[in-house]
Amino acid sequence: MKGTGRRLCASMLGLACGLYAPAAWAQAEAAAAPDDAAPAFGLEEIVVTAQRRAENLQRAAIPVSAVTGDLLTTAGVSDVTSLTKMVPALVVQPSVGTATNFYIRGVGSFAANAFTENPIAFNFGGVYVARPAAPLGTFYDLERVEVLKGPQGTLYGRNATGGAINVLPARPKLDQVGFDMTAEYGNYDTKALMAALNLPLGEKAAVRVAGQIRDRDAYMSDGYDDEKGQAARVSLLLEPNDWLTATIVADYFHQGGKGGGGVLVPGPLTPGAPDPKDRIGGADPRSIAALEAGFPGMVSSGRVKPPGTDGFVDNDFWGIAGTFEADLGSATLTVLPAYRDTRPDFLAYNGGYSSRVDEVAKQKSLEVRLASNSGGILDYVVGAYIFDEKQVDLNDFTQGLVLRTNFTTRLHNESVAGFGQATLSLSDNLRVVAGGRYTKEEKSQDTTLTQTSFGQGVTSDFTGKAKFDRFTWKAGIEYDAAPRSLLYANVGTGFKSGGFFIAALDNSFSPEKLTAYTVGSKNRFLDNRLQVNVEAFYWDYSDQQVNYIGPIRSSATTYGTGLITTNAGKSRMYGLDTEINFQLTPNDRLAVDVQYLNGKYTKFDYIAVSASGAPLRHGCTVTATSNPPMAPPAQPFLVDCSGNRQINSPKWTVNLGYTRTFELANDYGLDVGIRTRIESGRYLATEYLPEQYQKSYRSSDVYATLNSPDGLWSVTGFVNNLEDRTIYAGSSLRPVIPAVYNILRAPRTYGLRVGVHY
Repeated sequence: MKGTGRRLCASMLGLACGLYAPAAWAQAEAAAAPDDAAPAFGLEEIVVTAQRRAENLQRAAIPVSAVTGDLLTTAGVSDVTSLTKMVPALVVQPSVGTATNFYIRGVGSFAANAFTENPIAFNFGGVYVARPAAPLGTFYDLERVEVLKGPQGTLYGRNATGGAINVLPARPKLDQVGFDMTAEYGNYDTKALMAALNLPLGEKAAVRVAGQIRDRDAYMSDGYDDEKGQAARVSLLLEPNDWLTATIVADYFHQGGKGGGGVLVPGPLTPGAPDPKDRIGGADPRSIAALEAGFPGMVSSGRVKPPGTDGFVDNDFWGIAGTFEADLGSATLTVLPAYRDTRPDFLAYNGGYSSRVDEVAKQKSLEVRLASNSGGILDYVVGAYIFDEKQVDLNDFTQGLVLRTNFTTRLHNESVAGFGQATLSLSDNLRVVAGGRYTKEEKSQDTTLTQTSFGQGVTSDFTGKAKFDRFTWKAGIEYDAAPRSLLYANVGTGFKSGGFFIAALDNSFSPEKLTAYTVGSKNRFLDNRLQVNVEAFYWDYSDQQVNYIGPIRSSATTYGTGLITTNAGKSRMYGLDTEINFQLTPNDRLAVDVQYLNGKYTKFDYIAVSASGAPLRHGCTVTATSNPPMAPPAQPFLVDCSGNRQINSPKWTVNLGYTRTFELANDYGLDVGIRTRIESGRYLATEYLPEQYQKSYRSSDVYATLNSPDGLWSVTGFVNNLEDRTIYAGSSLRPVIPAVYNILRAPRTYGLRVGVHY
């Protein structure tokens, strides 16, 4: 009876019972239910490599969320932008053309051209991917996705100010012939096929071949927001002896179609714009008529060019990487060479204006790590990292006769780092952690910039070099309060290097840095049926890099308009993140993930410009200024957003999920599930206009899967965004005229998915 009371206490009070359990209770629990005990039913164990070694998710003393490949398939996550609905701390925001922006707890950036980089590190198969378009086409045949929350200044380092996203593809398996195929058909004439074949090659090698084809009609009336892509991946596993393992992965993805679209949002200056819920695209005649009505004479005169229907996407991404692991006895040596080739080629209008980009980015990297084999008093990881990226690109952004910005550039980014992290066991239950990383980066550019207005223009040729270096560190403590209760606290730092933006003069910015304080606990109760993970955090963000469209210097006396990166802000974020998984019965599971986030800019000011001289339309405090001097009618303004809530930072985010398995006759099984994401309101852009505010919403997905008795096939019916909510994914205030164009997330979609598993 006493044991039952203690388990009830654990389930009701969570941390209070798990963290402060007396030693006698902990010993009794260990004797009664050792850590590797297998209960009659319970939660599965998830192995992650977030700390560059394989470990149980519940033993990783860092804030990390993991989503398995099966769950991604069930949730219909077929691209990186859909990952938003799976992790409360994460917002994935599509941008101009095919660029992708990541935000973790408000830390992110508007990455829209070759100069910009994300402060959230995206890693595929252990390889850092620099270009914001390159994450497309990786979400199929996956083992899992890991989302690390907070700066990763030791084991990751480069551009991991706010965290990291690790996408891990399925590995080949020895001595196992396997085949998986999933075919899907749904509304908007959605057709998708994913297949993977695993073949052993003798006793010491195996190959896995996987591919995906997706084809879907447009969500928008003007033909945009379609999906057309083909992807393939080949993985080779070699184990020639008992101490060496080699894995080589080559992948390719082609993206076609018309690409992403946007809607003109009704506002004070565009009251006649169509309702966003009708998904009337910006190139639709009804939207163009509303733009002309809001700004008379601008469209008809050609001063402003409306969105057109000639947009296209013709992107190619490919890469090859090797992971070579040698067991040296007391430690494992890992060598990871990689090459990636990213070639976005598109014409887009989803920001309201013409964006033509043709880019080639070639990335080489090498990481070498030596990690102790677990079990000793001291566990460690030490290593070195080399990164080299060269870019050649053409960018053409056209507002109309009033302004056209064209630039070609050659960029070269080099990064070298050495790192190490160690965990020292002070006792059986207590450990301390310390780590550091020294990073040195060098960037150079060779750019030709032309800006024209009504046929008159200035062309500038300029070069530049910049060097940055920083030491980042981590310190922490871990305590096993009970066999399945871990308490941890740590302080970590991260930084993102400085760089250039498109301007002939005054064209550089400094590194940003973030210090994060974290206290957390990971617990399993009720014979491994109840999982309660809690993290409290405080982040201090300084020299924050902010991207916005503002005044750029084409020469000593000439200013134009372009995408600027500046160290405009300081901010602080604090909150609480709770993840609960409860296996109520062998057939019922409940998941509750809740994040409370209080994020505020404590200092945030920058210079913006009104091309017409009219008062700047903005949600922050705006003051006319004479610096920098500009030729009339252009007028610069000082914008002060200090005290505002961070963009893409909902105060509350709740993910709820419930699954139920019904045991049918003849050993058939029926899985029924529902997932709901609830978000409080948030702004999507730094202008803080009413049209850029996403109100609080609830969006739900439901599914039912019939499984065959032998597990060889399954049939799933699904409905995503059951409520058919109109949800803003991104927002742009168009330059020259203050019209707002928003990107929308998917409407209600439904369909049938058939799986074959052998």
